[in-house]
Amino acid sequence: MTLNRRHILAAAVASPALLAGCANQNLAGYASEKPVLDLARYFNGTIDAHGIFQDRSGQIVKRFTVVMVCTWAGDQGVLDEAFTYSDGSTQRRVWRLTRHADGRYTGTADDVIGEAVGQTQGNAFRWNYTLALPVDGTVYHVQLDDWMYLMDDRVMLNRATMSKFGVRLGEITLSFTKRAP
Repeated sequence: MTLNRRHILAAAVASPALLAGCANQNLAGYASEKPVLDLARYFNGTIDAHGIFQDRSGQIVKRFTVVMVCTWAGDQGVLDEAFTYSDGSTQRRVWRLTRHADGRYTGTADDVIGEAVGQTQGNAFRWNYTLALPVDGTVYHVQLDDWMYLMDDRVMLNRATMSKFGVRLGEITLSFTKRAP
């Protein structure tokens, strides 16, 4: 490979990551959006979700459903998620959340590396964390930039971008529906 071809290859790999950095949305832009999202109020009770994972080409590679049983005691919340994938496999993730001042949240789960951090403004919640993702016997640490948008008192939409070393691997899209009490 000549020096020119190496530079072109390096630029091609770096360009999507650089462009993605320029295209980030701003949480403050949602500050006046209604209804206002209160995570402790929305994630309290049972929630059903339907989702897909798309690879970076846009191909849907996984479909799944989630039943979440959520409880809060003061500023501490537990989101117990039971996933069922289209291939019949299952997974469980239990989030332990803490509400802080100014709409900030932190959280942990067994397959989350370190602590997740997030914040609400208006109807939106942005959540960032590193997930230990098992794939074919190997565990990869991938970053998630997770955005949730409250549509009404029962429905919330969620879109997350998964990346590694700044390279976008794919997107997760979910629709949450809160069960009537």
